[in-house]
Amino acid sequence: MARRARDVYTERRGGTCRVKWWTGEYHDDGRKRFESKGGFDDEDEAYNHGLDKMAEIRRGDHVSNRDGKTLMSDWLDDWLDAMDHAHLTERNYRSMIENHIRPYFKKRNTAVADIDVLAYRAFRKYINGAVGETTAKNVMMVLGMVLDDAVPRLIKTSPVERTRRRGKFKKKQRERKKDVTMEAVEQLAVNARAFFGPAGYAFMWTMAMTGMRPAELYGLTREYCYPNWPGTDPRPDREERDRYDEDVERYGKGGERMPAIRVERQVQYKDAELCFFPPKYESYRTLVIPPFLADLLEQLLASHDRRWVFPAIQGGSLGAVNFDYKYWRPIADGAKARQGPRVRKPRAQMPAVPSFAGKRLYLLRHGHKAWMDEDGHSKFAVESRMGHEVPGVEGVYSSVTVPMERAIMKSLQERWDSLQERLSSAGG
Repeated sequence: MARRARDVYTERRGGTCRVKWWTGEYHDDGRKRFESKGGFDDEDEAYNHGLDKMAEIRRGDHVSNRDGKTLMSDWLDDWLDAMDHAHLTERNYRSMIENHIRPYFKKRNTAVADIDVLAYRAFRKYINGAVGETTAKNVMMVLGMVLDDAVPRLIKTSPVERTRRRGKFKKKQRERKKDVTMEAVEQLAVNARAFFGPAGYAFMWTMAMTGMRPAELYGLTREYCYPNWPGTDPRPDREERDRYDEDVERYGKGGERMPAIRVERQVQYKDAELCFFPPKYESYRTLVIPPFLADLLEQLLASHDRRWVFPAIQGGSLGAVNFDYKYWRPIADGAKARQGPRVRKPRAQMPAVPSFAGKRLYLLRHGHKAWMDEDGHSKFAVESRMGHEVPGVEGVYSSVTVPMERAIMKSLQERWDSLQERLSSAGG
C-alpha cells in the first residue's frame, strides 16, 4: 500500500497500480464499501483518480461501478414501472420502448453507462432508417426521457443531443385548412345518416356545435346528454356537491335552464377492452348547445334504447370500431350507392365533401373553434369550451358566466337558422 488519505488508497498489483475509495456506504456487517479501479501506470494518477471519485460522491453526481453496469433493458423495466401518465400516453410510450428501443439495446447487451453520444447517434441513424419520420421523432423523444432520468444515478450526463436553433429562422409548416362552412357540415351529416342512420346525422352536428374530441363523443352515454343531464348525474362526493347543485339550477330542460352536454369521460382501449378514462388533460366541462341540437338529441335518444348516445351500426360504442377508416373516410370522401337484391343494407350514394375529402375528422373540432372566434366570444369561454387550460392571470380570475353561455347558444342557433334559410331558398 503506497498512499492513503481520506479513505482513498493505492496499491501495487503486478506491474500496475490500483486505487480504492470509500463509496460512503456500508456492508451489512458494518464494514465500509469500497470501489476500485486498476491499470494505472503512475501512482499519483491513480491516487488523484480516487480523490476525484470522492469529490463526485460529495457532490452527489457519482456513478458507482455497480450502477454503471446496469443493462439498458433492466433500466427500461424500472422506468416503465415508475411511469405516471395518462393511459393513452403510457400506452404509446410502452409501445415505442417494446417495439423499438428495448430490442435494439438488448440485442447488443448494452449497459446504460455505455450509451455515449456516438451510441446515441448510432441508434438515431438506425431508427430513422427503420420507421417513418414521425415515428422516429417520437421514439427519440422517449429515449431522451429514459436517458435523462438515468442522470445522475446511472450516468453522469445525458448523451441526448438537443436541437439548437441557429441561423435564419424557418417557419414551421402548418396543416393547410379550409374554412368549415355550415353547408359542408350539413353534407357530412347527411352522408353520415346514410351510412349509420340518425345517430350519424346527430353525431356530426354535435361535434361541429360543441368541439368535443372524437373519443369523448364515442364515450358519451345517455346520463350525460341532454335532456337527461344533469338530472341523471351520479351523486358526487361532498367536494363536488356545489357544482352539482349549481348545474341542476343552470342546465336542463324547461324554464330558464340551458340545454347542455356534460363531458365527463372518453373511451380508450386498455388490455384489449374498451374502458372509460377521464377526458384528455382531465378537461371536465359543461357544453351548452343550441336549441336545434337539443331537439335533435332528444329525438335521437327517444328513437333507441342503447347505452351510447351515438351507437355504431351494430349498436355498440363507436370507440370499438375503426371509425376513421370504416366510417369517416366514406362519409368525407364519398361512396357509391349500394343497391340490389344481394345487398343486405342498401345505401344511397354519398357525394364527397370537398373541404373534408382526404382530411381528418378532427378538423370539425378546429372548425368549431374558428366559429367561436368569428362570433367574438371571450377567449376564456372559448378555450374552456375546447377543454384547454387558460394560463396566467386570465385563467385564475376568469369564469364562464351565464350570459357568456347564452351568447354561445344564440350565435350557434343563428348559424343553423341562416343555413336553413339558404337551403330553403335553394330548394324553392
